[in-house]
Amino acid sequence: MPELPEVEMVACGLRASLVGSAIAKVEVRWPRSIVLGTQRASRTLSTGPSARPDQCPPAPEVFARRLTDQVVTDVRRRGKWVVIALSGGDTLLIHLRMTGRLIVESEGCLADRHLRVLFFLDDGRRLHFIDQRKFGRIVLTGDPQSVLGDLGPEPLDGDFTPERLGRMLARRRGRIKPLLLNQRFLAGLGNIYTDEALWRARVHPLRRADTLSFVEIRDLHGAIRGVLRAAIESGGTTLSDGSYQQTDGRPGQFAGRLVVYGREGQPCLRCGSTVERITVSQRGTHVCPRCQSLPAGRF
Repeated sequence: MPELPEVEMVACGLRASLVGSAIAKVEVRWPRSIVLGTQRASRTLSTGPSARPDQCPPAPEVFARRLTDQVVTDVRRRGKWVVIALSGGDTLLIHLRMTGRLIVESEGCLADRHLRVLFFLDDGRRLHFIDQRKFGRIVLTGDPQSVLGDLGPEPLDGDFTPERLGRMLARRRGRIKPLLLNQRFLAGLGNIYTDEALWRARVHPLRRADTLSFVEIRDLHGAIRGVLRAAIESGGTTLSDGSYQQTDGRPGQFAGRLVVYGREGQPCLRCGSTVERITVSQRGTHVCPRCQSLPAGRF
C-alpha cells in the first residue's frame, strides 16, 4: 500500500499541480529517502520492498543541487512508481512503499514529524514527501529505464488482453496470488487489489497459475481491470491507518467498496459464507471458501 490506483491518483494530482513549475530548492530531512540513480542502486530498488537501496549512500547536497531550477515537464505512473520528468533530462522516480505520501502545500505538513523531503517550488508552493515508516524512496536518475525496465505489463493498457494473460500464466507453475504480486510479472497490483480481483473471478489464491482455464483467465483479466478502474474512480483506498492520501490531503473512498479484503469473519457478499483470512507466501490473504473453492490437484 499504496498500489496502482493510489499511485495513479497521486500522479494525476501532481501532474495537475506541478507541470510547468520549477524546483527552487530542496531540503532533505532524512537522507536515506533519496538515491542518486547509479545502476546498482536502481536495480536494487526495482526488486521490491525487501530491497536495500541504502546500499548506495545518498548524497543530499548533490541531489538538491541537481534538482534546483529544473522544471517539471510531465508526471505519470509506471507500476507503483510516480515518474516526474524534468527539463534538464533527469527523472524523479518516487516509490511510496507502505506509508509514503506526497502532499502539495497542505496546512500542517511542515510540522509533520514524518516529513522526509521538502521541495520548494518557484511559485511559493511546497511539495512534501511524508513517510512514517521510512521505506519510501526517491530516485534521481538520467536513465529511468534502469529502474523501470524490469517491470511487467500495465494491467490497464490496451495490449494487456486475456490472451496475453493466458500466455503469461501458461508458463508458470507457481500459485496465482504470489505471481500477481510479482511486479516483474504484472506491474501495480498489491495485496488489496489482488484479493479483490481473485474474489471477483472466483479463483482461489493458492491455485497453480497454469491450471486456470481460458474462461477463468478471461474472468480474472476482467476482474483485475474492473477493480483497478473502480478504485481509481473512487480516488483509491484509504484504510483505517490513514496512510494514503491524495495530493490535496483528501482520503480515497474505495475502502467502503471492498468486498473481501479486511472482511475476515464477515459474510461473503455473494454467497453468505464466512470470509477467511489465510497466509499465502507470508501475506495475509482474504478468501471466500465457497466462492473460491480450491479444486483437487490444482495447487
